[in-house]
Amino acid sequence: MYFTDRGIEELQQRRGEEEVSLAWLAEQLRTFVDLNPEHEVAVERLATWLARLDDEDE
Repeated sequence: MYFTDRGIEELQQRRGEEEVSLAWLAEQLRTFVDLNPEHEVAVERLATWLARLDDEDE
């Protein structure tokens, strides 16, 4: 188990029943990076990975 799994599990437990739009998620990621610029690269990599999940080339 990775350290991040705890945060993912908490997210699932607290918000697992909610439905959110990708626009909402994008705004939350922008806010997070504004508050935590040291995590910009990780957030950018996650966002790019999510955006390209359906790409067959990857």
